[in-house]
Amino acid sequence: MSRKLDSPVQTQMAVALFKGPMTGEYPGSKRVEGKQPAGRRRVYVQTETGCVFGMELDRGDSAHTVKRRLQIALNVPTDESSLTFGDLVLKNDLSAVRNDSPLLLTRNLMHRSSSTPCLSPTGRDLQQRDWSGPIEILGNSDRFAGTKQVVKDIKKAIKMGVDPIPVHSGLGGAYYFRNTRGDSVAIVKPTDEEPFAPNNPKGFVGKALGQPGLKRSVRVGETGFREVAAYLLDKDHSANVPPTALVKITHSIFNINDGVNGNKPQKKRLVSKIASCQQFIKHDFDASDHGTSSFPVAAVHRIGILDIRILNTDRHAGNLLVRKLDGVGRFGQVDLIPIDHGLCLPECLEDPYFEWIHWPQASIPFSDDELDYIEKLNPVEECEMLRRELPMIREACLRVLVLCTIFLKESAAYGLCLAEIGEMMTREFRSGEEEPSELEVICMEARRMVAEREVPSPKADVGVEEFLFDIDSEDYATRIASPFGNGSGHGRSLLSKLEESIEEEEESEGEEQQALASLPPSKHIPSVAELSMSLKTTGLGEKNFLKYVGAKTENVQMANTSSGHRSANEQLPASMSFVKLADMNEDDWTLFLEKFQDLLYPAFAKRKSVTLGQRQRLRLGTSCQF
Repeated sequence: MSRKLDSPVQTQMAVALFKGPMTGEYPGSKRVEGKQPAGRRRVYVQTETGCVFGMELDRGDSAHTVKRRLQIALNVPTDESSLTFGDLVLKNDLSAVRNDSPLLLTRNLMHRSSSTPCLSPTGRDLQQRDWSGPIEILGNSDRFAGTKQVVKDIKKAIKMGVDPIPVHSGLGGAYYFRNTRGDSVAIVKPTDEEPFAPNNPKGFVGKALGQPGLKRSVRVGETGFREVAAYLLDKDHSANVPPTALVKITHSIFNINDGVNGNKPQKKRLVSKIASCQQFIKHDFDASDHGTSSFPVAAVHRIGILDIRILNTDRHAGNLLVRKLDGVGRFGQVDLIPIDHGLCLPECLEDPYFEWIHWPQASIPFSDDELDYIEKLNPVEECEMLRRELPMIREACLRVLVLCTIFLKESAAYGLCLAEIGEMMTREFRSGEEEPSELEVICMEARRMVAEREVPSPKADVGVEEFLFDIDSEDYATRIASPFGNGSGHGRSLLSKLEESIEEEEESEGEEQQALASLPPSKHIPSVAELSMSLKTTGLGEKNFLKYVGAKTENVQMANTSSGHRSANEQLPASMSFVKLADMNEDDWTLFLEKFQDLLYPAFAKRKSVTLGQRQRLRLGTSCQF
């Protein structure tokens, strides 16, 4: 797709549902769940502005067939458009598309004025042809068995006229769907009502589906499958993530904005959406309403383990539900339920937010059971599972999962606690500048090593291990004087400044040296440890460095502020990307992981020494500073 990712939405379409090749002969009510005629698949095509079209595909159908049917339904040309399925841009072959898969139709180089009328039909005729149920799970895996009963309850309630309740908190559109007794049984979040999305009901509009969202590495319209991914990755239901599935759901409660300014139409009509559907869990309050020191250590650890694996960028107290286990009115035993995982598994390394990082439970070592659980995690098998269950998931997200799971497994085996691991993944701000985390520094060094593979080296005839860790020689800083740039503009390397920062740090730790002297030596690799730990203290203001790592700090105004609606870009600063993983081919990715693991233990040793130094400083006491 050649259109700019940050271009504003130029038009809004109403939502309609299209079944079959415009014949209306497919009786969805007669569909046998989990079975399709041989060679036939059912797919849901969503336009970048939120329209959802369901259709049946035959074995011989192509992307051109899908576009032609959409052209008939919308009465608009689809020649300048792309049909995408996750990372794949579908040309003619649709063999990779599985049954019940959501596809996205985007327009290429097609900009329209805000005065252009809506292109979609009224939807009345098409809605009459929708004989399917009001809610359907996308996919029929046994892993969604917990959601199937919820879906049945919602169907009965809708038929009896029990309406859902809009959720007024948060930035995106969400709805409590109820059972026949009026009890909430699920929270449904349409993908086209997310922050930035074209049909957001709270004024945060300005982008089409597939463009960068609240986090630049999480696209608009793709938080739904991340909610499902978090549930699927919660192995053995360890962290208590509620059952979650992607659904196609039809109801008049959903929001449709009229025009580019996000104005809501006065008349409600039945519309179909693709949404995440998560079972509603009864609870007493969230973590912000309760003293966190009383939370069970095991519960905090389980949630923290999941957050690290999925690189959760939004774990705050509000999305940790607390349920009492010992009756009403007493603050005793409680259980924690994590929700809202739409900003996990970004497409590149991001700055995570872990609310638990300073809780006392996070500083307690992992138990033997927890270490055994971590050791048995297999990121390769998990990626294969996600490809089966969520075939639209992007490979970049899976690489983040692999990297973070390896990091968790190695750090836990080394003896780091949850807080130490979280701190190594979290960025710091110094003098108003955002600096890479220790994890990102390790990744940047691993990427440099991969890039240096094809550059002739004076140490080419030396053994691999000796070459990797021989950075004490005098000519090393000269050889990599510009590890991330093009070799011009800066004659002084980041590593040379790194050594200075280490010396300054060591001078300030005078009284700690006795405690640190008892640490075990780290296999002839102390300077790499200092690299992995302390490169983040080096000033990152060099323009060529920021250009290399792909940092982006610009904000683009998207919304018409005179309308009273605002773009989320105006509210939240754009995040920086220091390390990208998706641009490596398979060979480079494999080599990168090898170099990454080589650098981990030196970094862990440095982190342990810093932690012990902090504890020693607390024991000796410090003067009050105001």
